[in-house]
This record gives sequence, C-alpha cells and structure tokens, in this order.
Amino acid sequence: MAVTPASTSLDSFDLDPAFALHRGGKLEVRSTIPVRNKDDLSLAYTPGVARVCSAIADSPELVNDYTWVSNVVAVVSDGTAVLGLGDIGPAAAMPVMEGKALLFKEFGGVDAVPICLACTDVDALVETVVRLAPSFGGINLEDISAPRCFEVEDRLRDLLDIPVFHDDQHGTAIVALAALKNAARVTGRSLSDLRAVVAGAGASGVAVSRILLEAGIGDIAVADSKGLLHLGRTDLNPVKAALARDTNKGGHTGSTESALAGADVFIGLSGSTVAEEAIASMAPDAIVFALSNPTPEIDPAVARRHASVVATGRSDYPNQINNVLAFPGVFRGALDVRARTITENMKVAAADALADVVADDLTPDYIIPSPFDARVAPAVTAAVAAQAQIDGVSRC
Repeated sequence: MAVTPASTSLDSFDLDPAFALHRGGKLEVRSTIPVRNKDDLSLAYTPGVARVCSAIADSPELVNDYTWVSNVVAVVSDGTAVLGLGDIGPAAAMPVMEGKALLFKEFGGVDAVPICLACTDVDALVETVVRLAPSFGGINLEDISAPRCFEVEDRLRDLLDIPVFHDDQHGTAIVALAALKNAARVTGRSLSDLRAVVAGAGASGVAVSRILLEAGIGDIAVADSKGLLHLGRTDLNPVKAALARDTNKGGHTGSTESALAGADVFIGLSGSTVAEEAIASMAPDAIVFALSNPTPEIDPAVARRHASVVATGRSDYPNQINNVLAFPGVFRGALDVRARTITENMKVAAADALADVVADDLTPDYIIPSPFDARVAPAVTAAVAAQAQIDGVSRC
C-alpha cells in the first residue's frame, strides 16, 4: 500500500487556507424544485417527464424552455496553458475550471460545468466538444495553448449554433479595450490618437490586438519572443502572419523595447520583462498595461515614474485588468437572447459598457471598475444582449 509522505499529507495541506477552501471542491448541483411525495416524483421523473421529452423530440427548440440548457455553460479545457503554470494536464486544471464556474454563477447568475478533457489533439478536442454541445447553451474555452486554441475556437464556431468564447483571448481583450478607452480619455486623447506596442503574440496578445484594431486604434505593433511581427519575417505561423499584415503601419522591426521609443501605449501579455529605460522612452502621458501574472513586465511603481496610467493583472495594484469583468456578463447577455454566436460587435459593446461604468469618477488610478462593483455585470449583459439583436444573431 502506498504511503503518503508526511510533507504532503492531507493534514499538512489543510494548514494552507487555499487547500482548506478547496477541500471537496467549490461546486455542487442543487435541485430547483421540491420532491416531497409521489406526485412530485411522478412529475419530475417518470411518467410526467416523458411528456416533456416527447414535446422536445417534436420541437427541439423547446429544450431551451423546459431544461436548464439555456442557462448553462461548459467550461472546457485540456490543461495545456493553465494560468502561469503551463501544461499541467486536465486533472490539475480542474481547480481553475471549478473556479471559473464559480465566477460565472457569482457574477453573472450563469450555471457552468467544468469539463477537463484528456486529449490535446485539435480534431479530438473539436469532436468531443461538438458531441457535448447539446447539453449546453454556450461553450467557454479555457487555458488551451496557442496556436491550437485559435483553430479549436474557429472550428467550433463554424460547427455550433451556440456561443463559443475563448476567454483567454476575448475576455482579456474586452477588459483591455475598456481600460484603454478610459486611459486615453483621462489623458485627453482618443484611441485613434494612440500608437501601441503589444508584447506577446499568443492567445491574449492576438485577441487584444484584434479588438483594438476593430475599435480604431491609431497603430499597433505586436512582438513575439523573436521580435516584432512584420511582413519581412518568414518564420510566422498563419495567425501571426495575418496579424503582421494588419498591424505595424509604422514598419517597426527589432525588439519590443526599440518600438517603445515614442509609443503611447505598452501592453504586456508575454511574461517577459521590460527595462525602465524603454518605458522612459515612451511619449508623454504614456499608458502602461503590464498584465503578466504573477509578475508584471515592469514593477508598477517603477512604470509610474514615467507613465500617466499604469494597469496590471493583479488585485493589489490599481486598475486590475481582470477577465471576470467581462465573461459573466457576456454570456449572461448572450444566453438571455439565445444568441447563436458572439460577434465582434458584441465584444466591443461589452467593452464600451464596462468603460462607461467608471463614468465621471475617472482618474489615472481608476480607469476600470472593480469586479465587485454591482453595476458591472448588468451593464455588460444589457449591452451584449442589445447588440446581439442588432447583429441579428439572437433567437428572441
């Protein structure tokens, strides 16, 4: 019989409050109706349930009215890009997916089921999610490594008629856009006035760059681990090559730090570091989003010596860029109108609504609201639902 080492015994784990909180998991399933007697049982299960099943068989859309499907999201991961931990596998990813489901419920009133899959092949991931999809009103992809995550999402969006949303990409992008709009406003500019440099061409870096382009940023240059993306590079995968075609109007080459000279905005999404001298070389009223966790690309206090606005991904500094500001309201809005997909316009509408929550309270240290601001989820929900109807992707 295997013996658990003393250093990793269950009792020693529970001395850590994080382990104590996670014991037994963070979720449970509760019934919404009482089963007090045989009459209740005969309605909730056989024979009464058969009438409901037959009606759905005749009119499949009734599944949204007479089951939980229209209010439940699958949180799907293969465990290959979990937080800052990397490829730790599906079992180790489960605490994060449980946490994501918890946030869906707490902040958006959306039921969510964590599903960690023991496969990493793109075809297998897509096929598995398609087979699971009839049980859900939406699919939230989570912590799937790039560049596979792009193909997985694209194929699922083509195959399914329910919202598919890769939060590492689009949740980050929505919150970053909202924060940048307010950062521009507090420094007396608009997005079209700004030249940005993004460090990181993975899932979040690509999505942030794309949404900023959609929103009308002046120019943006994106760098991966080998330097800035530009048309002269021959080592780019299709996703990066497409981004190179659509960005970097200034024709910058070389490193992230070289491109920062005279730039208005730095957005870090790569886990790398940036020297203070590079931040000092930026334009007046610079904006720095050092978003890598747990260690930002530059110490926020150091960045603040040279930048007018500084944001991070951490809760212990002002201006936290936190995905929980976006995804609960995005899905709540999409589910409320039974949207077939989540459009680019819906994402931009979510960002606009999030930025507007700050309103006249805007300061350099308050460009984005707290996740605990009760106005956030309703504002995002309403904006996404309205835009879905404008875009013609709603069913009600």
